[in-house]
Amino acid sequence: MESDTIIDHGEPVRQFSVMLPNRVGALAAMVKLLRASAIEVIGLSVQDSRDATIARIVVSDPESTEQLFMEKGIPHTSCDLVVLALRESGPGLLQCLDTLMIAETNIDFAYALMPSTDGHSLLAMHVEDYEFAVAILHQSGFKVMYQDDLSR
Repeated sequence: MESDTIIDHGEPVRQFSVMLPNRVGALAAMVKLLRASAIEVIGLSVQDSRDATIARIVVSDPESTEQLFMEKGIPHTSCDLVVLALRESGPGLLQCLDTLMIAETNIDFAYALMPSTDGHSLLAMHVEDYEFAVAILHQSGFKVMYQDDLSR
């Protein structure tokens, strides 16, 4: 096996999607519940509707979050995200999008995470083929982040 085909993959960044009632304080209550278990929200995207809100969150400790949601009966789903640390947000974003377009890989959704400790902008993406997208982005020189990179 050639050494350049081996990529050191860490655990993928996991996102949780949680349906919250569309009420004042519902998101704050969920964040407080997580913080009470020493879990920090490091990424957030909220899709609002009249009746309910879908909160997509990236957290510092996915295993404990999964356990907490199960114990509390909080309905949720989870999926893996490709997360990139971009040196320059604007140009880096376009280079990323062009790289995935040339590779004919679709992005289902994307959003920014809280800035990393080293000041890089972080872009989270759900793509149709995680492994393929990670390989293409690695080959193109992008810094792919894994869960351990975010669980500071």
